[in-house]
Amino acid sequence: MLELKNISFTAETENGEKEILNDISLKFDDRFIAITGPNGGGKSTLAKIIAGIYTPSSGKIFLDGEDITGLSITDRARKGISFAFQQPVRFKGITVKDLISLASGKEISVGEACEYLSRVGLCARDYIDREVNSSLSGGELKRIEIATVLARGTKISVFDEPEAGIDLWSFNSLIKVFERMNASVGGSIIIISHQERILNIADKVVVIAAGKLKAYGKKQDILPELLSTDTTCGVLADSLEGKTC
Repeated sequence: MLELKNISFTAETENGEKEILNDISLKFDDRFIAITGPNGGGKSTLAKIIAGIYTPSSGKIFLDGEDITGLSITDRARKGISFAFQQPVRFKGITVKDLISLASGKEISVGEACEYLSRVGLCARDYIDREVNSSLSGGELKRIEIATVLARGTKISVFDEPEAGIDLWSFNSLIKVFERMNASVGGSIIIISHQERILNIADKVVVIAAGKLKAYGKKQDILPELLSTDTTCGVLADSLEGKTC
């Protein structure tokens, strides 16, 4: 279980210090948690604090009761936390099979790599020997990145706006991948997203706005109010797809 206690974060800007997060306390003990809220509200910062990319200005982070606040992104990865960026990294000269092997921490067979690719909806024979470079589309890269997360088998998998920069067809395929992950993954999935379709497949929804925790609970308790026009205008400020104020 991942637990955040009184997490705050202040960043240095051209105009001085700016508070990004203010006293966030959360427990992530479900399989699929979606974090949503307005642009600039602190969602991605919170994800990067979980992964160890940023260090909180104050507060503590615990993984299965162990204080990991001071651990680096590498050490947290060893403890079982994965992080997927909005824009997956391209690796010239590295094949898809090589990347999946690196993620798993061991040399895996072609058959094992193909199994991971099949689980994210890719025809393995078309991708196994391809380089992870600009020849791959955004949607293909997203699914390959998810395959590497599956290969790692981590306790906590964090995805920062996985829908960013991909077309509608790829997004529809991505939803199916996350639905399959939710049914089969052993750990917890945390997704930062504005997309209603992603929120609808989550077990719990977290709402972060203006750096503060605005709501947290079961999907069926949070979404009806969250997606109503009045609440969306007040809390999410036009960030959810299809909502206008």
